[in-house]
Amino acid sequence: MRGPGKPCTLNTPRWISMSLDLSPRALEIVEHTRLLLAAGGYHGFSYADVSERVHIGKPSIHHHFPTKEDLVLAVVALHRQQARAGLAALDQHVEDPKARLMAYADYWAKCIREGTMPMCICAMLAAEAPMIPPAIADDVRAYFGELAAWIASVLESGVAKGQFRLRDKVEAEAQAFMSMVHGAMLTARAFGDPKVFASISHAAIKQLTESA
Repeated sequence: MRGPGKPCTLNTPRWISMSLDLSPRALEIVEHTRLLLAAGGYHGFSYADVSERVHIGKPSIHHHFPTKEDLVLAVVALHRQQARAGLAALDQHVEDPKARLMAYADYWAKCIREGTMPMCICAMLAAEAPMIPPAIADDVRAYFGELAAWIASVLESGVAKGQFRLRDKVEAEAQAFMSMVHGAMLTARAFGDPKVFASISHAAIKQLTESA
């Protein structure tokens, strides 16, 4: 994610690609692989699919990423870097905690509505956790751990401002909200209706504010 008001695109900031030591061609491979992961998960694509999208031969892809595990690890690393940057931007530009959560939900609503990123790739990979390489599963868990910690910090700020009323420990509430958001992605896909995501995610935020 790239913060409030930014388009849901695959234009990766140069500093992120440099921090991951990705060449322009490697970055292109990673970004197209991310779309394939969002569509079908780890077992839903092959190097032939990537080759068709990037218009280079499979040996060239293997040059950058010798194995599929290497490639997906790079995709998850990029996703985590962009998520950190986006959440930091929300913290910097959106002072109101409720508005911050709404901006986070609306970012994904825009991605789903435009079809540019219809699913969080880490949610797709989490569903395949028993069947993917352990290193990838570890990175996916780390992503959700970081996201849950950020949501918890927003909830704590909202409680301090009298915006949120929590019915459980903040960590549990953060995980519940995170689960609702990612479950809403699946539900929107099942119904083929992007509006379902916005409806569920906004209801989750409203629930946090009831009686606050």
